[in-house]
Amino acid sequence: MTFEFLEPVDVDLQETIQSFSNQSLASFVTFYNSEEEINYKDNNLAFICIKDARLSVYKEKSDFFYDDIRLELYQMYVGNWNLNILDLGNIQMGDEVSDTAYVLKSTLNYLYSKSVIPILLGGGQDFTYHQYRAYDGIKYMVNLAVADFKFDLGNSDLPLQSQSYVGKMITAEPYNLFNYCNLGYQTHYSSREEIDLMEKLFFESIRLGELKQDFKKVEPILRDSDLFSLDMYSVKSSEIADSGHKTVNGFDTLELCQLCRYAGMSDKLSSFGLYELQALSKSESLIQLVSQMIWYFIEGYSLRLNEKVTEESPYFIKYSVPIEDEVLVFLKSEVSQRWWIKIPNANNNYSKPSLLPCDEQDYIEATAAQLPERWLKAKYKNNM
Repeated sequence: MTFEFLEPVDVDLQETIQSFSNQSLASFVTFYNSEEEINYKDNNLAFICIKDARLSVYKEKSDFFYDDIRLELYQMYVGNWNLNILDLGNIQMGDEVSDTAYVLKSTLNYLYSKSVIPILLGGGQDFTYHQYRAYDGIKYMVNLAVADFKFDLGNSDLPLQSQSYVGKMITAEPYNLFNYCNLGYQTHYSSREEIDLMEKLFFESIRLGELKQDFKKVEPILRDSDLFSLDMYSVKSSEIADSGHKTVNGFDTLELCQLCRYAGMSDKLSSFGLYELQALSKSESLIQLVSQMIWYFIEGYSLRLNEKVTEESPYFIKYSVPIEDEVLVFLKSEVSQRWWIKIPNANNNYSKPSLLPCDEQDYIEATAAQLPERWLKAKYKNNM
């Protein structure tokens, strides 16, 4: 496939980046140029920027500053990494948003089919919907994790916009959304109706305050996600040099980097997007933050173990915990020390997961006769 609708990175910028130290990330990057054939077997990750924010509900404060991010990111030093990154350049704004979305969806669908993980920068977060729809024909059921202070359910009967894309995922055919988890929602921005709908659909959500008490809760959720979308507007206002940014409570810069690192480490995650950059004022601190978030995602990817989780594997310890009429089966990896819990599947539907990532606290609570909430929700969905 050729990507004739993509705008390659400017040649002069490519030359500047290629002059960086051979110990920097620049030495791992290949730039797409429209006249050259791409060998996807040699690339693990693909970097794509979206120059369209017409459906964002936020006031646009800055132009797209993707090249500034490239300059900052690619000069960063790396660890003992063994990976290659393909920079596909930018998706230009189409005549209609649907044109931009078509280019994004077709590009991602092809990358997914080649097992190349896209790193997306946007642009309105409504493009998360097309990031999800690009799995059509490739993956039947998709798990979505979102870091955002709102649920973005919106009114699915109205045209798509950046704070209604989740509602569209729930209501639009084909129904491929198995699980949705919101990380960091704030109750004062979330209606009771939205919170109740999360419960009714057996979806997951963790309040910002709860995450700040125990941030490791995000790890098993991201380990179980196919797609991770992060709204940059959820950064705490005091963390960046933007006097007009009014999110006084939100993620701090370290937490944002932790989220990205956990996402990168997830053996399952195959699509990653950072959105709403144009809703923040361009500054050196913001450029550094976004670049470091991407760096931590890449570092996380370099640490993937690709563990094959089965009850029969000699690398896993099996624990059985009887609770009332249930026997909960936990598996613990002797390699990574990570935990999973077995999900009953009464319908023998093999497209639905039988092992759910969890943490040691779930096991401890089970030994105290407390059923894990994530296990209960996954059980109900598996048997629907």
